[in-house]
Amino acid sequence: MTDVIIPSSPDDRSSIRAAVEEISNSMTRIEAEQDQIKAVLATIEEKYDIPKKQARKLANIYHRQNASEVIGEMNSLETLYEAIARA
Repeated sequence: MTDVIIPSSPDDRSSIRAAVEEISNSMTRIEAEQDQIKAVLATIEEKYDIPKKQARKLANIYHRQNASEVIGEMNSLETLYEAIARA
């Protein structure tokens, strides 16, 4: 393990602590957002009978706005699968 040089300056240590607190706060927000996403996926599944897995994929495609890319990849995969399955 690499030795860590602890800053001797109280200001530097305080700045590092503030940075770590900021990271921790961001992680807390991320966890809360992940919980919210899970709750919305559960609602979609319960209300519309769309499996969470499919709803998550749909949301990711919508967020990334990459439907054409995903469809192209799936078509390529389908072609490959058919070629391999018939071999």
